[in-house]
Amino acid sequence: MSELKIRISSAVKDAMRAKAAERLGTLRFLQAAIKQREVDERKDLSDAEVTAIIEKQIKQRRESIAAFEQAGRTETAAQETAELVILKEFLPQGATDVEIAAAIDAALAEVAALGITGAPAMGKIMAILKQALAGRAEMSVLSAQVKAKLS
Repeated sequence: MSELKIRISSAVKDAMRAKAAERLGTLRFLQAAIKQREVDERKDLSDAEVTAIIEKQIKQRRESIAAFEQAGRTETAAQETAELVILKEFLPQGATDVEIAAAIDAALAEVAALGITGAPAMGKIMAILKQALAGRAEMSVLSAQVKAKLS
């Protein structure tokens, strides 16, 4: 069993003991998403795969928050924001700006060495960065930085 799944399971138990209903609901939803993927793929997930699920959940929350705020549903947006904070607890420590810049430069050099340019280079660079900075950096921010460097 992955270390991250153990941490999530422990957090569920703590939330039950503390009678923290909102936290418990968010964590159970996360556990259900992990379990569903394990059943679908018929294997135990690694920490990296669990992190990918958490990132997907965070992305969904961010999109929901934007939609709810645009619709004027501030109470629902606040609830989604609270869930977002809970999910972020299980991501690895965020990468620093220096680490991000170094990873982008390394990925650019690697793709340039292969002779790939233009739009295909963007895809290759993002694939390298996703692997290097999984769970530690916002991919949309990285994408914008890479586009700026490519143009």
